[in-house]
Amino acid sequence: MVDNETEEAGPTRSAEPVREYRTEELAEAAGITVRTLRFYRERKLLPPPRREGRIAWYDGHHLARLRTIAALLDRGHTLGGIAELTAAFENGRDVGQLGELLGIGWSQETPVRLTPQALADYFEGEVTPENLAASLDLGYLATDGDEIVHVSRRLLDVSSALVREGVPLSAVLETGRRVRAHADALAVLFAELMAAHLSEDALPRLRPLAKSVVEAELTMAMDRLLTARDRTPTALPGQPSS
Repeated sequence: MVDNETEEAGPTRSAEPVREYRTEELAEAAGITVRTLRFYRERKLLPPPRREGRIAWYDGHHLARLRTIAALLDRGHTLGGIAELTAAFENGRDVGQLGELLGIGWSQETPVRLTPQALADYFEGEVTPENLAASLDLGYLATDGDEIVHVSRRLLDVSSALVREGVPLSAVLETGRRVRAHADALAVLFAELMAAHLSEDALPRLRPLAKSVVEAELTMAMDRLLTARDRTPTALPGQPSS
């Protein structure tokens, strides 16, 4: 049976054409059947194609989405879960909005570009719509076309390490939200100190000093906490007494 979406002639191509696919061509490129392609489209897993008469034209973004769906299915995600993840991605901030949200200082961190399946590999079994929405809201993740951008290689590696140790990603993200509030307060504290005694031009130059103070104080605080634990095994905050 011939697909009635692909019976007419193709569109006029521009001088620098973007690769487009008819329905059968896209299905073949993605390694699926036309019936499966239509099913995904009906489930809103694919954005609508460009229409020219009765012809549906797809592009590289559709092909990338189909490959992402296949990869996530291979990793145990259900179609319903993939649809929810897709909706979360589409409602998330893009890279430009994230830059406006976090300010120019975010460029001090090394961003990491990830495919959705690579993100799923970092946090195996923990990339749920709820965790994804929380990450996008916190500003750890942003979208850039078919890619995801994590704003900080260091935060990505630490978060992944914590999850591998058995800490739920939801708990990692909630802790990150709380740390953000304390970090903002510390930034204000140092800014007020410098504003009272130095010119504004000195602030970028003295930022490493503030970072060193925070790192040293946090290290000593962790040492004090561990010492208290060694003396009194039930002394850690949040742990019930035996």
